[in-house]
Amino acid sequence: MPEHANDSRTPAAEPAPEPGHLEQWHPGRAEYDVPEFLRGPASRLAELLRALRILAEFIRGFRALHFVGPCVTVFGSARFKPGHPHYEMARAIAGRMARMGLTTMTGGGPGIMEAANRGAKEAGGRSIGCNIILPMEQKPNPYVDRFIEFRYFFVRKVMLVKYSVGFIVLPGGFGTLDELFEALTLVQTRKISSFPIVLMGVEYWSPLMKLVTDTLVRNGTIDPEDVGLLTVTDDLDVAEEAMRKGIMPFVRPARRPIRVLGERD
Repeated sequence: MPEHANDSRTPAAEPAPEPGHLEQWHPGRAEYDVPEFLRGPASRLAELLRALRILAEFIRGFRALHFVGPCVTVFGSARFKPGHPHYEMARAIAGRMARMGLTTMTGGGPGIMEAANRGAKEAGGRSIGCNIILPMEQKPNPYVDRFIEFRYFFVRKVMLVKYSVGFIVLPGGFGTLDELFEALTLVQTRKISSFPIVLMGVEYWSPLMKLVTDTLVRNGTIDPEDVGLLTVTDDLDVAEEAMRKGIMPFVRPARRPIRVLGERD
């Protein structure tokens, strides 16, 4: 295992770099048609055009992420600022993932997402942001090497899972819980391999774990062994070891682009 510096220290402030390659990002963009899509049946032509738009969004995501190599996706709140313990924890663990040779993927916004992208970039690793277009504008954080925007949550969630071999979840709100339980459900039902899922922030997650063990297990809505799908820790060494042990059977070399097809890594 590589030697690490004292990850618990808050690194000195530094100028933010310019954002990396922005696959998409249009401030003030008005093409937010998801509420209309989820409102019920539309005309046949409208539904066909929307299906084609969804297909195009999947293809754009596949092309953008096909060569990024094995990723660890980091979930967490957009509301924590630099210097907050959760922000610095995300920054430190992402640095360790980068030193393991893994790409760090986030939602590309501020808070925990920024911290993880920043930690990966500071450690010399690759840093990816997959954003969702929302009615309130969210610009990319300045630490991503590549930033891709999606209209549809379900397309974005597929991308965050498809290219990941493990998940690190820090404190967050409804969106973080949605992403956590999506990953847990996919692992539990064996729709994806048994990738490691690490919750960081023991105090924050303790009420959730109490619900899992005292309510879900006790009532038989999940099996007792399902609790073992989660590693809950504040210890960077424990988190790193859980990721290292869980992902190594699934890590494959990154694919190489074919330039004549307009592909790039």
